Amino acid sequence: MRFNGFHAAALGVLAVLGASPAAAKTISVSATTPDANEKLQEALILAEPGDVVQLGAGVWTLTDGLSLDVAGVTVRGAGAGEGGSILDFAGQQGAGEGLLVTSDDVLLTNFAVLNTKGDGIKSKGADRIVYHQLRVEWTAGPKETNGAYGIYPVESTDVLVDSVYVRGASDAGIYVGQSKNIIVRDSIATENVAGIEIENSYNADVHDNIATKNTGGILVFDLPSLPMQGGHNVRVFENIVNDNSTPNFAPKGNIVASVPTGTGVLVMANRNVEIFDNVFADNGTANVMIVGYRYEHKDPNYQPLPRAIVVRGNQHGKAGYAPKFPGGDMIAAAMGGAIPPVLWDGSGDAVVLDKVGVLSLNLPDVKTPQSEAKPAPADLSKGTPPAALPAITLPESMEAKVK
Repeated sequence: MRFNGFHAAALGVLAVLGASPAAAKTISVSATTPDANEKLQEALILAEPGDVVQLGAGVWTLTDGLSLDVAGVTVRGAGAGEGGSILDFAGQQGAGEGLLVTSDDVLLTNFAVLNTKGDGIKSKGADRIVYHQLRVEWTAGPKETNGAYGIYPVESTDVLVDSVYVRGASDAGIYVGQSKNIIVRDSIATENVAGIEIENSYNADVHDNIATKNTGGILVFDLPSLPMQGGHNVRVFENIVNDNSTPNFAPKGNIVASVPTGTGVLVMANRNVEIFDNVFADNGTANVMIVGYRYEHKDPNYQPLPRAIVVRGNQHGKAGYAPKFPGGDMIAAAMGGAIPPVLWDGSGDAVVLDKVGVLSLNLPDVKTPQSEAKPAPADLSKGTPPAALPAITLPESMEAKVK
């Protein structure tokens, strides 16, 4: 069937109207009302696609977690610092997250979430989500009883974490899991167990961040028995990763409870990971660790080895002077007081082009206990690096939200 020009134009107008919110609006919420908790949750429920939930300046004293399940909504505060929009969950009754988002095309910007019993801000199955200019903090500092994750997107496609600050998470400050197409940039993670963690995810760029005073600065993991496995294509570049010296305060049994204090970047059981143009200093165990997964599991499809890991073009300051893995102090003493900045357990394969020493534990089989390590210097500069990974590009609609 053919349409004349009038019909075609009319259909175009209808299509535009149908795709746009009929009357996008701003829903303003004040922290000073006696029922602020209820009013804020009500605004999140009543919001429609295209709406902005505007948080006024002030401190919300909240007892219950919040949730958002409407696509295309912006939650915007008056700032994440003092004098901004502060959501304080110190009196939270349950153990859930402060804010849970389960809808697509959401922008969270310019507010703070403090002292949640569980995770700070979590999104699950939320595609094209943007976390921007946020603060998540446990104000008493590192404690095992703090919530596990600060910024926590999981099971998503297209994730942008931009200009956030996270302090005190008992697992990871900024964590992206089982997701693909990810950018974490221009953010600060401090005094967490793991500063930034990319886990069981595909295609991620982690760049221009500061990871300092964590137990481990930046982690790239792949774990068994999860729906999404085979983490790969992760670039960690142009970050400052220094003084990751906070003793590990993760609850026992948590996988990050095994991260040694003083770790800069740790890659475990991932493939095609590039670590380049970072500035490392004052990481007492190692600036870069590359290891296999050495724990029992019952997943027949899991690949426990690190593969195609490339370390190049980084600046290395002081490292390896206080290694906190079993036997590390004795190895350091035998090597004159410090181990080299790059530590490899001997499993899988890696190429290290930085002009620094590499220590291998010579444990190529991940089933071999670490007690059988035979530490010795290794030269990983002779391998041929795989082709450079491409930069991650997110939809322009996401980038436009933070411009």
